[in-house]
Amino acid sequence: MNNELLEALNILEKEKNISKDTLLEAIEQSLIQACKNHFGKADNVKVSINPDTCEYHVFMEKTVVEKVEDSVMEISLVNAMMIDSKYDIGDIVNVEVKSKEFGRIATQNAKNVILQKIREEERKVLFNQYYGKEKDVVTGIVQRYLGKNVSINMGKVDAILNENEMVKGEIFKPTERIKVYVLEVKDTPKGPKILVSRTHPELVKRLFESEVTEVKDGTVEIKSIAREAGSRTKIAVWSNNSDVDPVGACVGLNGARVNTIVNELRGEKIDIINWDENPAILIENALSPAKVISVIADNDEKNAKVVVPDYQLSLAIGKEGQNARLAARLTGFKIDIKSETEARESGDFYDDPYEEDIFEEEAEEGFFEEENYNEMSDEQESFAQDIMEDQEAYTEDELFHEDELMEEDGFDEDILDEEASLEGGPDPEEQ
Repeated sequence: MNNELLEALNILEKEKNISKDTLLEAIEQSLIQACKNHFGKADNVKVSINPDTCEYHVFMEKTVVEKVEDSVMEISLVNAMMIDSKYDIGDIVNVEVKSKEFGRIATQNAKNVILQKIREEERKVLFNQYYGKEKDVVTGIVQRYLGKNVSINMGKVDAILNENEMVKGEIFKPTERIKVYVLEVKDTPKGPKILVSRTHPELVKRLFESEVTEVKDGTVEIKSIAREAGSRTKIAVWSNNSDVDPVGACVGLNGARVNTIVNELRGEKIDIINWDENPAILIENALSPAKVISVIADNDEKNAKVVVPDYQLSLAIGKEGQNARLAARLTGFKIDIKSETEARESGDFYDDPYEEDIFEEEAEEGFFEEENYNEMSDEQESFAQDIMEDQEAYTEDELFHEDELMEEDGFDEDILDEEASLEGGPDPEEQ
């Protein structure tokens, strides 16, 4: 019997991942409960179990008295001396209880106590196992649709992918493997309840950590993420090593790394930009692929005015404002985008003051003095006039030469082309 019990405990420990000590504790509690059901009380019941051999004994501590009034708590002196002659009135005697004497009801209750303890421990083990995966990405197998929600098998338990955590338009097939982000793990009487997501921005971050070694080891840091699930994601990356290009590391050779993530997200576009501590530069990068003329950022108010070329306005805003919206989420700034024309009309945009300073410095040094400018202009005008006259002469001579040749019989245009290439144009001395 003891060997069978030991073997059963070892199997439970291996399959259910429940420790043997916990199972022995459950057996102890079940024996005490059986005594309570059989005798009516169990305040004086003691259970001794050897963990190595699973040999157990149940004792009832009884007080030696002259006249027994409570057979459960007391024992007569005569009966006590039959066990050991040294006992006297007032002593405590350990009387062994045979579990075989328990009735059917007591035995069934003891069994239920053991099973209940096993279920509780199993739920606790599963909860601890999956609670450690909270805020992480796991791979699950699609089981079935529960209304508009999806049941996903994650090994020993099923997770629930709610409709509001699904990417719009995504359709899953049974037995399909997908990666999900674990939002929350709840402990319930029926076991752990796991809620997962396909739309959470952290899903993209975890996927990059799994695919990009530099991100996993901390060399490249993902500073910020802005995502519209199923459409586009923008991430800002920073390298802690000057020799490592953060964008290049995330993209990979021929886009191998980022393409793996894009495929997992079923074609969702991903923009990877460089992070910068300067808000203006960061905003400019965030509006990529649009070109930016100027950015005026107020770090205190968390707003920025951006000027883009007229032809880049629609690209900067994006379809239905998506590019600007994601850039605002990524940077944490409220971004006001205007075209160059609109900005000039509203007085929000002026010429670059740096260029004005250069102009003033050069003017002070005499580069743009009126006399020098006029002299240079005359010289340039004379030079240009000479070039125009030479060109006109060359053109007229060339035309005359070609007309003369065309009049000859049997003239071939290829010969003309060949001659022109050999001559390399008219001789200036002949002119």
